[in-house]
Amino acid sequence: MKSALQKSPIPENHAFVVRHLKEPYFDPNWHFHSEYQIFVVIKGQGTRFIGDHVTSFKPGDITLTGPNLPHLWRSDREIPLKIVDEYCEGIVVYFNENFIGKSLLQTEEAIRIRQLFKRSLRGLDIIGRTRKAIHEMISELPDLNGFDGVLELLKILNILSRTNNLQPLASPGYTNSLKEGDTERMNKVYAYVMNNFRQKMTVSELGALTSMTPTSFSRYFKVHANKTFSEFVSEIRIGHACKLLIEKQTNASQACYESGFQTLSNFNKQFKTITKRTPMAYKKEYQAV
Repeated sequence: MKSALQKSPIPENHAFVVRHLKEPYFDPNWHFHSEYQIFVVIKGQGTRFIGDHVTSFKPGDITLTGPNLPHLWRSDREIPLKIVDEYCEGIVVYFNENFIGKSLLQTEEAIRIRQLFKRSLRGLDIIGRTRKAIHEMISELPDLNGFDGVLELLKILNILSRTNNLQPLASPGYTNSLKEGDTERMNKVYAYVMNNFRQKMTVSELGALTSMTPTSFSRYFKVHANKTFSEFVSEIRIGHACKLLIEKQTNASQACYESGFQTLSNFNKQFKTITKRTPMAYKKEYQAV
């Protein structure tokens, strides 16, 4: 298991690091680090966890996360090593707050950048027209050398600091209370839920998995996930149902039972609570885009 708090990926003699990832799956471990991170999904899909926010991810998604905000992109499936053409693909950029220099960051001209950094502590989805423009710019970053890359990243941050196309992810009151041992335990929980959400799960099972009593596990999970275990499972199931409605063109009844819900009434209630719309409205809205 990887350490929860990873050693900085940025060498001391570099302003930032950009990597073009092409792997059988994205990093499956729940972790956090001291750098800001911009992540673009080029190929692949699955479930994204940022703080207490859970949703599905797909190609084209771009996310900015601030320092020490726990996150992971868990792929739906691991591609066999020999099938390289189907590998997950993405671009990740790491940089520190002093990337533009402490003196410049404190100036009036950089006030929007400071505000952007503060907002990123909850994680930000980049949406709308801004996402398309930023996607093209980030795609060019791996091929830029020297100060050209620095200038391009500054342009990206400037655009992000001025757009309204940013959607906060983690709850306003979310705080990272995780330690290394906690992230390993939470990874076990996430892996178990992702593999078993289609069937009934009990707190007793999860307690046994994490060497805790059912009551202790429920309390532990609520503290670290900022929601009950039942709410978390519902989010995973609804996220899967959303994929079925859009990608597989299933109807609400099929999506309900294939996602682990026992009754259609409970499915509809949970779907509206989490997505703020009915399954039919969700499907129509997506198809209209």
